[in-house]
Amino acid sequence: MKKLFMILMAFTLVLGLAACQDPDDNGDNGDNGNDVGNGDNGDNGDNGDNGDDVDDFVQGVTDTTIYVGNTAATSGNFAPVGVPFNAAIQGYFDMINDEGGINGREIEFIHYDDEFDGSTGLTYTERLVEEDEVFALVGHFGTPTVGATRDYLNSIGIPRVYYATGISALYNPEAEGFERSSFPVQPIYDAEGEVFVARAVSEFDAETIGVIYTNADDGEGMLNGIERRADMLDVELKTYSMSPGETPSSQALNIVNDDVDAVIIAANQDPFVAAAKALYEAGNEKPVLTSYVSAEAGVLQQLADELPDEQFDLYASAWVDIFDEDGDFNEGYQLFASQVPDYADNAFAMAGWIAAHFFVTGLERVGEDELTWERYIDAMEEAPIENPMGGIVDYADGSRVGTRAMALLKASVTEDEDGDYVFAWDNHLPIQDINAILSE
Repeated sequence: MKKLFMILMAFTLVLGLAACQDPDDNGDNGDNGNDVGNGDNGDNGDNGDNGDDVDDFVQGVTDTTIYVGNTAATSGNFAPVGVPFNAAIQGYFDMINDEGGINGREIEFIHYDDEFDGSTGLTYTERLVEEDEVFALVGHFGTPTVGATRDYLNSIGIPRVYYATGISALYNPEAEGFERSSFPVQPIYDAEGEVFVARAVSEFDAETIGVIYTNADDGEGMLNGIERRADMLDVELKTYSMSPGETPSSQALNIVNDDVDAVIIAANQDPFVAAAKALYEAGNEKPVLTSYVSAEAGVLQQLADELPDEQFDLYASAWVDIFDEDGDFNEGYQLFASQVPDYADNAFAMAGWIAAHFFVTGLERVGEDELTWERYIDAMEEAPIENPMGGIVDYADGSRVGTRAMALLKASVTEDEDGDYVFAWDNHLPIQDINAILSE
């Protein structure tokens, strides 16, 4: 069976957990580009009181250049995330610029290093908007900065494409006014929760689903989506909360006694492992689904004592696939690898590449028309946008929920020639949007 080369499996996890951390090892990553492209962007319009009308407003656009930016962390503990993320964004823009730009304009990328600090991120975001007067934010980075800047950006209406976090505050199925300028791409917790329920119903004919969720932003966000979709499909839920760091023994035993048809663990990696172990101990034999952030072989290794017993099947979501139907690298991945060869196997670089692709798609749709914020927003909404590494995102009618097109992976255990166990996630079902899942 073809193994799915899982990527971005820890992206939301890494950025979400860090919101509670205080990075203290800033290392020496050299010049992180805080002064790139900070020159005079020309007369880009008046960024005064925009009210709720951005029909004719634009900034960061000259006859020759479109200015964009972000504040991704490129030093400290999160440099291994931010550096390749930004390198791929720049690589995509370089490719576009080398081909003549968009309607004769090159894209210039301005970056400040917020060191994964929300206060610093807000300061630099304000600088990008008010002093550098960028046209858009591309790759708005990390839970602390995204959370700290959300109200500010919603009051302005500047386009922001791709958030490197999955916080529930981004989930908005009916965006209006300035909130239409927000374009999440990677899965938001709530949207993944909806996909869990769709998979449980489609794959396991589930009428009753047990849920163990963490009483934190990730678990509660997934629970929001689980409850929303369960209500739509008339599915009964048995829900039990757990605290991060807790062993949810009683919750697992309750789920077994509830005799559910499937189980969802709505949590990041460590709580997922604790909940899975508790379900094994409680005697669960029903299929278990969990988030893409746990779809990593190292996580399965933590269940090395349980998985070989094959007591129950274990599944996880995935939102990016770099293989075609024949098992070869797909065209989207090949283009990425050719343009960003230093990070060809880096999950965070792939995320940056996807961010730049989505942004440029909107520019290309505007074409030769005058480029304004409103025209750009309309262009992003006019048709679904393909992820170059699998799936689509549809922003029509104000839908701002990120991708709801996901694959389904299944945990496997094999033995190598020495008799040692090998743990992996196999591609069980291809990337499908939620409507396709439910139509099966």
